[in-house]
Amino acid sequence: MSPRHAHRPEPRGHWLLLLIVVSAVAAALVFEGWTTHEVASQPTRRPCTSPIPKAADTGQPIVRLDGSGVRTAGMPDRTVALTFDGGPDPVWTPRLLDLLRAHHTHATFFLSGVQAARHPELVRRIRDAGHEIGSLTYTGSDLGSASAVRTRLELSLTRTALAGSAGVTTRLLRLPLTTQADTMCGGEWTAARRAAAEGYLLVAADRPTRKPERGVVRQYSQTDTAVSEVRKLFRNRKVERYTTVSEGLGHASVNAPANGSVEAPANGSGDAPANVPASTVGQLQGKALLQVQSVGHVFVRAMTWVLGIAGGLALLRLLLVVLFARAHVRRRHRYRPGSPWLREIDEPVTVLIPAYNEEAGIGTTVRSLLASTHAELQIIVIDDGSTDRTADIAARIDDPRVRVVRQPNAGKAAALNTGLAQAHHDIVVMADADTVFEPEAIHQLIQPLAHPAIGAVSGNTKVGNRRRLLGRWQHLEYVFGFNLDRRMYEVLECMPTVPGAIGAFRRDALLGVGGASEATLAEDTDLTMALWRAGWRVVYEESAIAWTEVPTSLRQLWRQRYRWCYGTLQAMWKHRRALREVGPAGRFARRALPYLFLFQVVLPLLAPIVDVFALYGVAFADPVESIGVWLVFLVVQLFGAGYALRLDGERLRVLWAMPFQLFVYRQLMYLVIFQSVVSALFGTRLRWHRIHRSGSAGEQRGVEPAAGRPGLPWAGGGS
Repeated sequence: MSPRHAHRPEPRGHWLLLLIVVSAVAAALVFEGWTTHEVASQPTRRPCTSPIPKAADTGQPIVRLDGSGVRTAGMPDRTVALTFDGGPDPVWTPRLLDLLRAHHTHATFFLSGVQAARHPELVRRIRDAGHEIGSLTYTGSDLGSASAVRTRLELSLTRTALAGSAGVTTRLLRLPLTTQADTMCGGEWTAARRAAAEGYLLVAADRPTRKPERGVVRQYSQTDTAVSEVRKLFRNRKVERYTTVSEGLGHASVNAPANGSVEAPANGSGDAPANVPASTVGQLQGKALLQVQSVGHVFVRAMTWVLGIAGGLALLRLLLVVLFARAHVRRRHRYRPGSPWLREIDEPVTVLIPAYNEEAGIGTTVRSLLASTHAELQIIVIDDGSTDRTADIAARIDDPRVRVVRQPNAGKAAALNTGLAQAHHDIVVMADADTVFEPEAIHQLIQPLAHPAIGAVSGNTKVGNRRRLLGRWQHLEYVFGFNLDRRMYEVLECMPTVPGAIGAFRRDALLGVGGASEATLAEDTDLTMALWRAGWRVVYEESAIAWTEVPTSLRQLWRQRYRWCYGTLQAMWKHRRALREVGPAGRFARRALPYLFLFQVVLPLLAPIVDVFALYGVAFADPVESIGVWLVFLVVQLFGAGYALRLDGERLRVLWAMPFQLFVYRQLMYLVIFQSVVSALFGTRLRWHRIHRSGSAGEQRGVEPAAGRPGLPWAGGGS
């Protein structure tokens, strides 16, 4: 192992941090979704099943329930208690406050807890102006059909919101969806009794037909209608006092019920004021509630924009890769033999195969190369200190074209450089020890090197072991992701990676950049970027096909992709200065690096939160719309994947696995990127994460694993 990759402990606390952040966001979204859904839903209430008790049905708007029974009260003659429901509203509440101040009048504002949490500055403005604050519950939903737990929650949340926003608590309550006292019937009366048990005074309103000069409690919603109606009311010369509910009750006369007994007014002398300062604990709890509500509200608004931007970028990317893939098909012969200025290459080739504990597949790989139609090959197997029979299996292959070089374990980059020093030919092909080559692959792969400006060629890597679901998902990723991107990269002249499984290079180009670097774990990406910076061009040859073995378990997949992503981040950082360079290097960097950063780092990091927000849309917004958007995006992806499969000559029936890929595979890739970014930020050095091989790279072509059977001929030739 290279000392530059000495292992440091990987960070662990970030997983706890991610869990806390996602959980907090989910909790804030659930809370925001519940409140928004309740507020935005159409206000409805169940029909009354029974009238209110006769003791409360006196025509008076204010009702108190306590141990002594039911008492009611109203406003004195020529007194109007102005009450406003809902809000605070950022548009109409300031206008109402200005109107009341102009007439030197105070009123009672029955506020929704959720709106108070969203606009605490307006609640404080109401308080500072000397107005009275009452509760309209948290969401303003029908308490008549609510359980006792839901009723207590609505009341306590409103009390907490008012404590956090204005530092006050209130004893006044108006049940939502009620007007006059007799509308508190059926389930509302049950809710009224529950609220009264917590010390609330119930405030309804007088009928609109009752004349103001007789003393009334007027009820308005915070709208433009309220402003115009209050202005009209202020012109009534018969009204002597406009006041709050509590102040009006302090001047109310004693009511005489129909049974002839005399009851004290609902707010007789000695009663506590309607608004009192909240406790310190209550204010702290209120501020915490405001923060949760604010985070949820801001996050919903922000994620709406993020979803729009991310969705637009994803669709734009899909459109671009499809269009550039089509352009690649049209111009595929530009750097290939058959063009008037290019000859066919039939020069000898050196193939480098670095191997570490690859006994399961090394025999099949070498034999597939020996079955190549290319005339002259030198195959060098570099055994990088294997502890199994890798070197022995390769050495027992009786063919003069095969040479085995043994070295102590030093890493893949060092093994490639060892092989490069032993290469006899000017064209070098690098291959992984788990790769099965098509007979025509080597010859097709090197043909673009006929163009003198091209220093490297990427081959077409296909998934060999794709019979299981995880293999099918990776097959789709290779075709729809990697290969479609490579077509676009070639057209834009910014190919960032020649894969280690199959790639051809000019030997002098490799020597010119110092060979494979040990500075990153993605030596293939690092090497490709170095070639661009040295002035060489890199292209993609889709007809050069090699079959590779992909991980067969999520754990193995994690290890592989973690190394890939971490190494790519290292390479991007190492070559960041190419952004300021000119010529092919600058063109490559300004096209490839921002693309990789945006689509392979930034958007995937946002994806888990986007998924949580998608669930929010299904649960609390319009589920039909949310699912519809997801289905449209899926259909677009299916069309793109279908086009990619068609270009690669693959069957379309594998598309059935794609919807399931979005629920498991994609989330795993998000976590891989998150882990890689955190590791890169903390400067963690990783060990080489080698996956377990079973020798199944040629499974799709009918090639059986040949580990330990050096005499078995390669079974994949010809077709």
